Amino acid sequence: MVGDCKQIYFSGIDVGSTTVKVVICDSSGKPVFSRYRRHNVMILETVLSILEEAHDQMGDIQLDLAVTGSAGMGIAESFGIPFVQEVVASAKLIKKIYPEVRTLIEIGGEDSKIVFFDDHFRPDIRMNGSCAGGTGAFIDQMAVLLDVSLPDFDRLARNSTSIHPIASRCGVFAKTDIQALLSNKVSKEDIAASVFHAVAFQVITTLARGHEIRKQILFAGGPLKFFPQLQKAFINVLELNREEDLVISDYSEFIPAMGVALNHSPVNRDSALFNQRAEGVVSATNKKGAVPIYEITIQKLIQLMEKGEPRVLQGSESNRLSPLFSNLSEFEAWEKRHAQQIVKKIDISKIDGKLCFLGVDSGSTTTKLVLIDSDGKIVLTHYAPNNGDSIQAVREGLSKFQEEFQRVRITPRIVRTTATGYGEALIRAAFDLDDGVVETMAHLRAARYFDKDVSFILDIGGQDMKAIYINDGAVSDIQVNEACSSGCGSFIETFAHSLGYDVSEFAGLACQKNAPFDLGTRCTVFMNSRVKQALREGATVSDISAGLAYSVIKNSLYKVLKLKDSDTLGKKIVAQGGTFRNPAVLRAFEVLLGREVIRPDISELMGAYGAALTARRNYQTDSVEVAQFSEFNPFNQEVTFSTKTLHCKGCENRCGVKRLTFNNGKSYFTGNRCERYFSNGSSSKKHGENLIAAKFKLLFDRKTEPDRPPILTLGIPRALNMYENFPFWCTFLVECGFKVVLSDTSSTGLFEKGSGTVMSDNICFPAKLAHGHIINLIEKGVDRI
Repeated sequence: MVGDCKQIYFSGIDVGSTTVKVVICDSSGKPVFSRYRRHNVMILETVLSILEEAHDQMGDIQLDLAVTGSAGMGIAESFGIPFVQEVVASAKLIKKIYPEVRTLIEIGGEDSKIVFFDDHFRPDIRMNGSCAGGTGAFIDQMAVLLDVSLPDFDRLARNSTSIHPIASRCGVFAKTDIQALLSNKVSKEDIAASVFHAVAFQVITTLARGHEIRKQILFAGGPLKFFPQLQKAFINVLELNREEDLVISDYSEFIPAMGVALNHSPVNRDSALFNQRAEGVVSATNKKGAVPIYEITIQKLIQLMEKGEPRVLQGSESNRLSPLFSNLSEFEAWEKRHAQQIVKKIDISKIDGKLCFLGVDSGSTTTKLVLIDSDGKIVLTHYAPNNGDSIQAVREGLSKFQEEFQRVRITPRIVRTTATGYGEALIRAAFDLDDGVVETMAHLRAARYFDKDVSFILDIGGQDMKAIYINDGAVSDIQVNEACSSGCGSFIETFAHSLGYDVSEFAGLACQKNAPFDLGTRCTVFMNSRVKQALREGATVSDISAGLAYSVIKNSLYKVLKLKDSDTLGKKIVAQGGTFRNPAVLRAFEVLLGREVIRPDISELMGAYGAALTARRNYQTDSVEVAQFSEFNPFNQEVTFSTKTLHCKGCENRCGVKRLTFNNGKSYFTGNRCERYFSNGSSSKKHGENLIAAKFKLLFDRKTEPDRPPILTLGIPRALNMYENFPFWCTFLVECGFKVVLSDTSSTGLFEKGSGTVMSDNICFPAKLAHGHIINLIEKGVDRI
């Protein structure tokens, strides 16, 4: 199609946190060109490529242009294009085209919003603030964890059979939940659907805050357009009828772009200005003085953007940090120093007949294997990503070991084995390993073997951080990250991939001479906005890479550890974990502490090394007969298992539990929320007295109706301090002639039922749960509560 160069086309550019949307509409408001594309932080380049496509398709047409979006202000400021806030643009479009809509639910890359319209179409806008859980970037991270493409993620969810609880408020909690589900052999189909359910629940509970979600409802934004199963999750959570309660738009992903494009309708414009044609740009204000009019041909817009450099904003110099290295020679000298910090090794050909010990670290994102001899020297190592299958990852590692042994024609004598990490219990059962050890103790044992005088250990893994303080050879304190993943390896990995680099290449850029940009220590998802701000201020990818290295360490030291004096860490500081293989992160650690630290050459393997040392220690303390009986053969590790679904009857939750029975006779239980009946640890079948059940019976097993017809029915929520007070109030009210009705026992469904009525996002879970109990009593038809 070729457009009429004499006609003015209304155009909107919506630059979001992760995507660029461009819409060109004709005089009737009908879109004649549209593109939706991820920008990978290359915003200007993406806009230009779309404009080139528009020029090829439409010709050199005249545009009436405006910009919107969370990252659109940079484009607007740089090239003098009018800017309209995205919610304002969306509200105007909905009022004009979809006047029946009373609630807009929109999900973007980093933000989510609900807009409530009253009968006079006045908007009440709710947007996410400190939490980016219910956003497209959150879904992106979960898809990466499952190692599937985004279209495949939606297809997986379509074939799910059950929903599992997944934290939605923070990526680190969600990853932990998903890693546990993967380790427990829950299907990717169920996990994908559970992620969508978590996102829908997060958006509704965080943003509604007690406001009624009135119908009709319009879904907008790329995630709700391109993930039908996410839309289905919202429909299920809100209990909607698709045909009756929803307004379906063919351009739901372009609503802000269309809203800003149609800000200038011909009837509202000055007729002389409307008819004016100029070679260059017409810039004026329409009659109502709302949004400036900016007219330009596509070709001139392309030329303007190609020639013009985005302005470097004021204050950019104050956002810079000290370079990690001042020159190449300093970097080379630093690398040479750390290259001397090595763990002793032994050639595989020299271990024939020697006793060997295997350590397996089944982590959140990677699997590590280390084989040592009786002197603690390393024989073989293996490091690889899990890709969502912990068992297969270990199997592949053992296969690599087998190949090495076959190459030298040696059959190893592996007399003791130990597992650690997230998948410890699963791996022990699947491969019939001897022992398990808590990962903090495995890291401690490895560090102390490497340097007996170690005073502090900082271990940064894929999605968690552990800090161990040591005084006089004993652990004095252990701290881990809880609610933020911005101090972990996946934090940098995510940004490296979003900028089009692999992790090692991205880390190398940080070690060049640069001016690191101070990116702070914000949430992984929100950090995208900070990176875009850095690019607007003229930062290079090298500046950003170095700034991210600083952010990882600042988060660990100042947010998690709340460090005020580095002297409290002692003189021998050991850095461990795969993240410290990144030289920029290690150097940032030293720069911020103002001292040298020790990084073993196997920093990413220290957990598995500590597990192997634990196996050696346990062998030496056990009898020879027991140890020899446990001999492990890596050449015979074909792991198969059968599954059986059970339902725990230990409490009212009635958890669905799967029992995995492996071909070695061991069993592993997954799905249980506790280990009261189905335990992967103790083999004891003896159960103690259930004092909680006895307490409930004493509290609630009592008369609730008077002997005569009741005056009223009074509902009492089974929540908070009503537990302890119920015997008094129940007796008092019944004696006064009232009938007492208790709400049902707490459950996930009951919590979700009342979550949309919670006015604050920061109150505790029991208080949020109480809302569900109130709704439950209302449904029971009580007269008073």
